[in-house]
Amino acid sequence: MANAFFKVPEPKNEPVLSYASGSKERELLDATLKEMRSTTVKIPMTIGGEKVHTAEQVALHPPHDLAHTLGHFSRGNKSHVEDAIHAALAAKQSWEDMAWYDRASIFLKAADLISGPYRQKLAAATMLGQGKNIFQAEIDAVAELADFLRFNVQYMTQLYKEQPDSGHLIWNRMEHRPLEGFIFAITPFNFTAIAANLCAAPAMLGNVIVWKPSDDQIYSAGMLMEIFERAGLPKGVINLIFTDGPEAGEVVFKHRDFAGLHFTGSTGVFKHLWRTIGENIDLYRSYPRIVGETGGKDFVVAHHSADPKEVATALVRGSFEFSGQKCSAASRAYIPASMWEEVKGYMASDLAEIKTGTPEDYTNFVNAVINERSFDKIANYIKQAKADADAEVIFGGTYSKAEGYFVEPTVILASKPDYTTMCEEIFGPVLTVYVYADEAYEEILTIVDNTSPYALTGSIFGIDRTAVNVAIKALRHSAGNFYINDKPTGAVVGQQPFGGGRGSGTNDKAGSILNLLRWVSPRTIKETFVPPTAYSYPSFDA
Repeated sequence: MANAFFKVPEPKNEPVLSYASGSKERELLDATLKEMRSTTVKIPMTIGGEKVHTAEQVALHPPHDLAHTLGHFSRGNKSHVEDAIHAALAAKQSWEDMAWYDRASIFLKAADLISGPYRQKLAAATMLGQGKNIFQAEIDAVAELADFLRFNVQYMTQLYKEQPDSGHLIWNRMEHRPLEGFIFAITPFNFTAIAANLCAAPAMLGNVIVWKPSDDQIYSAGMLMEIFERAGLPKGVINLIFTDGPEAGEVVFKHRDFAGLHFTGSTGVFKHLWRTIGENIDLYRSYPRIVGETGGKDFVVAHHSADPKEVATALVRGSFEFSGQKCSAASRAYIPASMWEEVKGYMASDLAEIKTGTPEDYTNFVNAVINERSFDKIANYIKQAKADADAEVIFGGTYSKAEGYFVEPTVILASKPDYTTMCEEIFGPVLTVYVYADEAYEEILTIVDNTSPYALTGSIFGIDRTAVNVAIKALRHSAGNFYINDKPTGAVVGQQPFGGGRGSGTNDKAGSILNLLRWVSPRTIKETFVPPTAYSYPSFDA
């Protein structure tokens, strides 16, 4: 029986290991990759704590090595979605009744498993299944995920401590209840940490989850489920299903107990889901919470006072890390004419050194894109740019899917600021540059603000503080995460809560208490110690 409000461990950002040649972590990773490559796995769904295998087995291949088979996952159908909802609702009462500190301990243990015995396993799963190089896998699947879990425990305690004042002879208090029903988590391929957090953040607060990951992330999703279970997560709290998206939606969005959607993916899909929820609003017990982080067309704007080398480095890193498959990746840049040749020269030097290939060769900076659909989309943009009079491919522009889905880092120079690749999300290693006249700086900021429907991330480079301040004001609504003299990627939990507005989502800021607020329904309780015994008030006296 608890008789204290326990203080949770103070969260600190998980250090990112270097994996330098000769390091212990490098040695462990080499062995882990070798073992996982030599083992063909079968990944079942997890429903109510039971492992569910089906007759339909779908092969998993590394995006960089299509000839190799990592294993197979069991494809589910509508009946499995129904089973997952039933299992979640069956687990709900005991889970929300569990003391908050017991729920916290489960996710704190999961964080320590991830940064400890599962570190190389989860990094290797992300490398093999999603094509990330080791540095990108380490900061995502290990450091960021551990940070999400640890910092969210801290935010949960802050939330529960938030209490109203009490007046004379009464005691006011507030419960932060989980939502009434189940949460549907739809998670993306590109970040293992996001996939886990979209389930764990609501679950930590006493909610139960039906989780549908991207098919392209199932290899690491199966390991995440294993980690949650090893950390002590009760059966049915998180139910992992591998079903077709529309089939799952047909069941979930018509269920009376659907209570919330936690989503990361495309803007088009999110709008469709929102519309579907709206059309079904009369079916639900309560108004569902809808939280989504969607697309981006993220910008870098340089003022002529900026350092050209700093700008070039930000463009190379911000555009081409993880092959540009980040919602926050720099994909459009606006460079003043006076520094363009110098910036281009520095970029040329870097791109001449950058290697593209398998993440299992640790020297490769750029790796494969995730699947054939993505590859074809990116290739079509590059083909079009080569053919158009308004664009010129000045770096890269080659691609091949003979062995894996490889696209060389590509830079397009556009002659007009509304060229297609300045406006549309590509989600690949393609950067488009527009060169503007130095004196048109304020005009170009207006163009940046109006060019794209998105508002996720963006950055401004400049030494002149007045120019920086002009950009901060002009681009106030252009990015939910705004960077000054830095690339627009790499948000750190507890330091830069992540999310954007406009077409980029609901801006509920993963990695902060703001996100957790969406998964609770407060109840105010007023207890009167000495109730009145007469109905009248003093003002009634004659």
